[in-house]
This record gives sequence, structure tokens and C-alpha cells, in this order.
Amino acid sequence: MSYLLDLPGAPYYQQNWQKYFDYVFVDARKPLFFGEGTVMRHVDKLTGRLSLGHHTGNIIQKDAVYSGGSSEVLSKLIGAKGRDVLYVGDHIFGDVLKSKKLRGWRTFLIVPELKDELGVWTNKKDLFEKLQTYDHELSELYLHMDSSNKDRPNVDKVKRSIQETIHSMEMSYGTTGSLFRSGSRQTFFSSQVVRYADIYAGTMLNLLFYPTFYMFRAPAMLMPHESTVKHDSEPVLEEKRRVPTMSRGLSVEGIYRGEEPGQSHDVDDDDLGDEDSSEKSSNDS
Repeated sequence: MSYLLDLPGAPYYQQNWQKYFDYVFVDARKPLFFGEGTVMRHVDKLTGRLSLGHHTGNIIQKDAVYSGGSSEVLSKLIGAKGRDVLYVGDHIFGDVLKSKKLRGWRTFLIVPELKDELGVWTNKKDLFEKLQTYDHELSELYLHMDSSNKDRPNVDKVKRSIQETIHSMEMSYGTTGSLFRSGSRQTFFSSQVVRYADIYAGTMLNLLFYPTFYMFRAPAMLMPHESTVKHDSEPVLEEKRRVPTMSRGLSVEGIYRGEEPGQSHDVDDDDLGDEDSSEKSSNDS
């Protein structure tokens, strides 16, 4: 901590790093810390040894260091619980998911890879537009079909184009691909971030640019039936309803304007590379 914080020009240069914090807890053993926890003990800052027994009482010293404990005990000692706490962590399971589900804390997830993700998002705009175009072409092939149609449209060419575009996008992110998306689909990690992280950023230093009373609010999320039907459209009657197998997505410009993308093509990206097996299984069924 001295190496990280004791720098020339820092507010507490050449002073104890603990001045940056009100309380210091170590050896939390997450995610056990958010459940039953461990024995809370005082740490001797000179020797690093733990005191015998465990900490008792409702008062903790601001210049002391404590080992172990639990989130419940900590909440009682500092007089804050639930939505009063903003928990900052860099692990989606051990930090954000557990603190949100078990304690109801507000969560701030640190994702260092976010810088590279945004770089691809801005520099490879043409790939995202191509993928949206192919999604639209795929939806057009199924747009006016109903139960009376017997002939299956030939989508092989469009599916190959989607596969090639997705591969180019993945290579833009590196050999491991994107952390947040796989073609038109979100990754499991991405869905966990949306569900459990109240806010997320590439670094905690981003908070320095906002006042302490700033209110962060996410844009409205549209359901598939909302993103595919405009507000001024008439409701679709049952006898006139078409089979909604596909729907149109937004362009990248629409996303930049804060619009919500529609439901993407209902073709699993894993199936794109196995044309023969997918056709065979469909014919067998």
C-alpha cells in the first residue's frame, strides 16, 4: 500500500497510507466474508501477529487494522447497511454477485479490459454495421411467412457472411475474443454484469470526475416485444399475427443515440459453422 499510495504530490505523501481510509480490514476470505465470516481479530501493525481471542464491543479504532470478520459485523460497526454501502471489487462472483445477493449492497465492478472493448467498439464500427445488415437480411427472408408456407428459405449465404463477420470481430478483440459479446449475443459474463453490477468501469479513478452526490442511472431496457413494435403502431390481432421468428436490429448509429437494439437473429452462433449437421437435424425432425 505504501508503494501504491506514498507518491510525491499525493495528499498524504510520506505519511501512513491508512490516512486514506477510515477503517482497514484484511484477510476477509471472500466469499466467506459475505456469509458466516471468520473470527475478527486485532492485528499488531509492527509484528503482523493477530491478537488472542476475538474483537468484542461495538467500537473499532480508526487507526487500527483488523483481520477476518464478516460483512454483517462490519455493517454494524460502521453503521451502514444495504443500499447505504457501495462495494467496489474486480471479481464478478467473489465481489459483486455475493455482496449484492447476500447483503443487498450497491456494487461497482472494475473491468480493466473495458478499455480494449471500447477501442474495438469505436474502431471497428464497420463490422458491427455489417453484422446488423446481415441480421436484417436474415429477418427479411422470414418476414412474411406463416403456417401456410412449406418451402424453407435458403439462408446459407447469409449465415456464412454472419460467421465470417463474427470471426473478424473476435480477432479484433484478440485471441480470446470479447469479454462482453459473441457476435450478436452477450456472453454469460456480460449478463452477470448487467444483473448484479450497479455501475462498472475500467478503473475506480473514474469516480474522481464526479461529485459525491452524483446520481448514476442506466438507460431503460426494452423487452423484445417493445423493441420490435413502435408506439404509434396498431396492436396485432391474433387472426392477423405472423410468426415472429426474426426481427430487425438497430444500426450502430442508433445505439450511439441511446436506442435499444431489437432481438437479434434466432440462429445460434455455434450453429453457423456446422451447416450440414444443422440441416440434417432439421430434416430429421
